Amino acid sequence: MATAKGAATRRRIVEAAAAEIRERGTLATTLDDVCRRSGTGKSQLFHYFPRGREQLLLAVTELEAGRVFDDQGPYLDGLDSRAAWADWRDTVVRTCRDRGPHCPLGVLIADVGRYGPAAQTVTAQLVRRWQAAIRVGIEATQAAGEADPALDADRTAAAVVTAVQGGVSVLLSTGSADHLEAALDFCLDRLLLADAPERT
Repeated sequence: MATAKGAATRRRIVEAAAAEIRERGTLATTLDDVCRRSGTGKSQLFHYFPRGREQLLLAVTELEAGRVFDDQGPYLDGLDSRAAWADWRDTVVRTCRDRGPHCPLGVLIADVGRYGPAAQTVTAQLVRRWQAAIRVGIEATQAAGEADPALDADRTAAAVVTAVQGGVSVLLSTGSADHLEAALDFCLDRLLLADAPERT
């Protein structure tokens, strides 16, 4: 059983690795960089991550995947109206624009999330969980009469996730969130009914 102090040390190491990767990228980040930033020694690092770099990068992938849901969770849970979708869309665009290449999605898509098979598995799990949450939101919005009932909810959710990932990739290349914003607007214009009845 890990002690509270041990858990805190492990978390500090993972946070330090994540910060280094955001600033320098996976390939340029060394274990020495992580030790320096976290204030730990190599013996401590290998105590918590005995398989070394690969195991640490997997922990960073899990951390960043969790952050994606921390950012979006409150909005994903309530996707059942045009207003709720607008709030979620604004959150995604604002988070990515404000954090730029340091946003969790950017780190996962462009860097650590594709480092190796284990990291890819974590990223794939995130995508499935994310797509499932959006699908539930689409179905709820269809049931409320505010989304096109003819749309396949799962395929539409996949398109929305892809629009976000593509927009983030362009953001990483250009520094602009305009394509992300346009892609999301296009998806929501297709999803939401312009003449939906007002709720009472």
